[in-house]
Amino acid sequence: MTVRPIFLEEHEQFRDSVRRFVQASVVPHHRRWEAEGRVPRELWLEAGAAGLLCTGMPEEYGGSDADFRFSTIIIEELAKVGAHGPGFSLHSDIVAPYILHYGSEAQKRHWLPRMARGEIITAIAMTEPGTGSDLAGVRTRATRDGNGYVLNGAKTFITNGQNADLIIVVAKTDPEAGARGTSLFLVDAGLDGFARGKNLDKLGMDAQDTSELFFDDVRLSGDDLLGEEGRGFIYLMSELPQERLIVALGAVTSAETAVEQTIAYVRERKAFGAPIATFQNTKFVLADLLTETRIGRVFVDDCLARHIAGGLDPETAAMAKLWLTEMQGRVLDQCLQLHGGYGYMKETPVARAWADARVQRIYGGTSEIMRELIGRSILPDRAR
Repeated sequence: MTVRPIFLEEHEQFRDSVRRFVQASVVPHHRRWEAEGRVPRELWLEAGAAGLLCTGMPEEYGGSDADFRFSTIIIEELAKVGAHGPGFSLHSDIVAPYILHYGSEAQKRHWLPRMARGEIITAIAMTEPGTGSDLAGVRTRATRDGNGYVLNGAKTFITNGQNADLIIVVAKTDPEAGARGTSLFLVDAGLDGFARGKNLDKLGMDAQDTSELFFDDVRLSGDDLLGEEGRGFIYLMSELPQERLIVALGAVTSAETAVEQTIAYVRERKAFGAPIATFQNTKFVLADLLTETRIGRVFVDDCLARHIAGGLDPETAAMAKLWLTEMQGRVLDQCLQLHGGYGYMKETPVARAWADARVQRIYGGTSEIMRELIGRSILPDRAR
């Protein structure tokens, strides 16, 4: 990996502590968690005690008031070992900011400290069976009932879905108002009418609990509304750049790691009496892969610097997610190919990384949606 001046000594010290945690508490158990389809709650408590959850939250709410580089380090260190089971980043860097930025003081004090300690696990429920990336088209409905709401609908592909104690639910409060009729709600998983579906059987990310969620006349109080009614879509658009940066960071780290593993493999693996690293085709493929990952690293670090300075715009974040996840797919496919038959075996890290990577071009907004968003910034709808 190239020298990254964006990180200071304090960040590298934190990286060392994260790496020790991952090696001691995650790596030895992750294959078992893949077989079980989820990460045990004990890991969340351990991560909370180690200061690895909600690092960006203010100290008064249980966090460390740290900049996003600390979150980046956790994302990268988990990606390096292919540990996609712990949904820490979604919990700490996607759900927690919604509560911090739009929640009431009572909501922040009630939920955030327990999130930072790992006592509760969180999820965000956007995707529905019939909507995919179309957040404006959600059908889950929150109907006014006195001072509260009644929630009905279904969500699918929800990360942390089996473990979640608290779910931010995207719902329509005014179906006639389009995107302006969308609101966000904090839903306690213990409420009557809430049910989880099965833990979904996926192509990859086997240790990550991903679920269907159902809401059947779930009664919510007015205090469960997150922010203002009807502003949910605006909140979602405001927070999505960080989510897409998170995906991009994981993508480039996974690709870099696969290239390193492949270089080590081709130096040892022989064909026709010589290491396959000596073949011209192998050298040329690796030259391309090293170039692509180097470009990706420079791009994502530029995006990270922009984000820390408060200047990562939605279009650039979409570009990062689009290019880096597509690059990840290309790189991992070539790395798997260079492993030959062993690359198709799940015992080989590159095989699991290849399977885990495929969803990167889908969640957080598909590659097609990213192209649409970037295209709109060039040629707005009204100019077409």
